Amino acid sequence: MTTSLLPDTAPTSRRLHAGLALFILAVLIAPVVAGQLGGNYWVRVIDFALLYIMLALGLNIVVGFTGLLDMGFIAFYAVGAYLAALLASPHLLEAFPLLQAWLPDGLHTSYWLIVPAAALLAAICGILLGAPTLKLRGDYLAIVTLGFGEIIRILMRNLDRPVNITNGAKGISGIDTLSLFGVKFSGVQHWFGLKIPSLWLWYYLLVLLIVLIIALCLRLQHSRVGRAWHAIREDEDVARAMGINVRNYKLLAFAMGASFGGVAGALFAAFQGFVSPESFTLQESIAVLAMVVLGGMGHIPGVILGAVLLTALPELLRSQAVPVQQALFGSVLVDPEILRQLFYGLALVLVMLLRPAGLWPARHTEVKA
Repeated sequence: MTTSLLPDTAPTSRRLHAGLALFILAVLIAPVVAGQLGGNYWVRVIDFALLYIMLALGLNIVVGFTGLLDMGFIAFYAVGAYLAALLASPHLLEAFPLLQAWLPDGLHTSYWLIVPAAALLAAICGILLGAPTLKLRGDYLAIVTLGFGEIIRILMRNLDRPVNITNGAKGISGIDTLSLFGVKFSGVQHWFGLKIPSLWLWYYLLVLLIVLIIALCLRLQHSRVGRAWHAIREDEDVARAMGINVRNYKLLAFAMGASFGGVAGALFAAFQGFVSPESFTLQESIAVLAMVVLGGMGHIPGVILGAVLLTALPELLRSQAVPVQQALFGSVLVDPEILRQLFYGLALVLVMLLRPAGLWPARHTEVKA
């Protein structure tokens, strides 16, 4: 008679599969539950949370995997959004009447072309940002990238003269909505006797894209490229001494992260139908960086958690602040937007004090006192 010393993994495996099944079910029914409890407003908040998750995953490649402090990541978001706005709206035809003779029906470029073009253009901008900053580290790199983000925003704001390219502070409206396989992501779709709001279609599309991005990030993280990024993050000089081409891997990190930002920007333009420079401020860059830091730099589940918390909780606070203040004081004493900004600041301060590695750091993360 022999006794096995190996632990019984069957119960653990069943629990993991049950937990995964419950998580998938929760993801599938999330827009339905949100729509029933809070209407389309909360479904829209969830959709924006998914866009921010996409941005946070892109920034995590630069900050979390490679250790490069990028404070201007929102610039790539703006590049993708404005490219979609120019290629899928009548604005260019209004700015260049000569084009109307060639395109009498208007400029309605397919998003099958716009999204890859946005990723490519953003990647090129990422390389252009990374190339002059290869020797910069820490705060110096943060200052340069912050300036790059502000330059892009100011350029979009002032590129309305002498030729009106971006329509300045007024922004670009009339952007075509997304259309895939003949299905338009606007209005209400009637399938099999059911009414499917467009916000639900956006939700499922963004979830699918995020799953693909997560799979790509996991593959990169455990590949030779990911190990090189990790080495650069831990000690750049040692990585160079070990034969790692630091320059190329840094540029690759900037390009990869920026491409995710470009895709998110193109989808944002189609989702909103309007873009303006006010959507791409320094505050937005700080918010995306805060999501990565709050969740846990370099840990994909932590980054997702940080993006969800810093998107949903401030909206919950803002929606409840007015009723609570009116019930307690009879009037609104503090602007809900101010409360939202205070939440960002307090959340980051508390996390840095109590959990310096983030709410959900990677297992190998060590924080030295």
